Amino acid sequence: MAIPLKPFALLAPLLYSGTLLAQEAVALPIPNKGDTSWMIVATVLVILMTIPGLALFYAGMVRAKNMLSILMQVFMIFCMVAVLWALYGYSIAFTEGNLFFGGFDKVFLRGVNPDSVVATFSKGVYIPEYIYAMFQLTFAAITPALIVGAFAERIKFSAVLMFMFLWFTFSYLPIAHMVWYWAGPDAYTDAAAAAAATDTAGLIFQKGALDFAGGTVVHINAGISGLVGCLLVGKRLGFGRDSMAPHNVPMTMIGSALLWVGWFGFNVGSNLEANGAAGLVFANTLLATASAALAWMFAEWYMRGTPSMLGAASGAVAGLVAITPACGWSGPMGAIVLGLLAGAVCFWAVTMLKNAMGYDDSLDVFGVHGISGMLGSLGTAFVASPALGGTGVYDYVANGFGEYSIFTQLQSQLWGVIVTLIWSGSVSYVAYKLVDKVVGLRVDEDAEREGLDICEHGETAYHD
Repeated sequence: MAIPLKPFALLAPLLYSGTLLAQEAVALPIPNKGDTSWMIVATVLVILMTIPGLALFYAGMVRAKNMLSILMQVFMIFCMVAVLWALYGYSIAFTEGNLFFGGFDKVFLRGVNPDSVVATFSKGVYIPEYIYAMFQLTFAAITPALIVGAFAERIKFSAVLMFMFLWFTFSYLPIAHMVWYWAGPDAYTDAAAAAAATDTAGLIFQKGALDFAGGTVVHINAGISGLVGCLLVGKRLGFGRDSMAPHNVPMTMIGSALLWVGWFGFNVGSNLEANGAAGLVFANTLLATASAALAWMFAEWYMRGTPSMLGAASGAVAGLVAITPACGWSGPMGAIVLGLLAGAVCFWAVTMLKNAMGYDDSLDVFGVHGISGMLGSLGTAFVASPALGGTGVYDYVANGFGEYSIFTQLQSQLWGVIVTLIWSGSVSYVAYKLVDKVVGLRVDEDAEREGLDICEHGETAYHD
């Protein structure tokens, strides 16, 4: 019986190295230069998403006295995770191990060289492993940076660094391995080979969950961690009483625009090839984002009487998040519908749900990334259906698209969402508690009143 597999998902590197191929007397695969060039550009675009995109998006939403603290947190998380990724992260996420963790075959990027290659989504097509590893680095770096928005304006910088080290190691890497590690399309030659190859894949992949570019790995993972964090750190002083309005909405708009542009690298780059499928992902990413911004704007206009720039920017990000897991399988009309739902649902989440529960998620990490990540992940089961304009799911054994069941796929998607919530939530809780014991999570009240910029970093963003 053929095993249907998703056509587009980030792949594990195949074991192609100059030494191995020489021993087996196999010709070294030569990557396509067009695919390689696109992946270099995509990697740069995802860097743009984080620094400066995410940094400015967040910095504009905090009060002026805390602007530099947010910039510093995002910037240094990116730098720290980049180094950790090269030391051991790439190996744990993208080598064969068990259902939850990869191995240590490529620690310190051992075995990665200018000639080594990794699989794409077409049989016999490869890209350079260095480019793939660095592309994946940018995903690993932006994900923990998303979390800081949940407890902005009251956490110690030392606590941020210690927590992110623990969270990256024990939450991001295993989730990435569970969702995205598999043997690559060339391993699926017949039913028996397919079954054997699937047995080496990560847990969530084996369950058949689809996640094109990070609905579970990035957004649900970061979103639930942000919710746990803001609950454990506690509310900001004066929350619900003092004005905590964004100090620079134009900066937030610039950040959201950079996120949108960079997200084309995030989503379209996840295709790993410059082909027609990449064009579909591009269209879906553009349309879902635009429709979500419109949905948030009209919902806010109706509920509050005026449409805000902050709301429009937040809606765009909600749309980007929602389409991320689905963008390789949805049709353009499905992307628009998913975006409309994301904009409206996330507006509800950051207003009514947040107020009802009373938590202080400063920059709405859970309300946007967590909620929209879940919506997009579950929605993928619907928009991927050929009956609703989607592509269906590719069977690499039959070399064609197989039968598709929305209900069956929804079960797989639900599995991925639940595992991610439980795993990340549990790891986050333990990591926050450990950090609190060692260095303390929160600054003292005087420092919080004066602002983290001057108290934590000895500088201010603005001078009289």
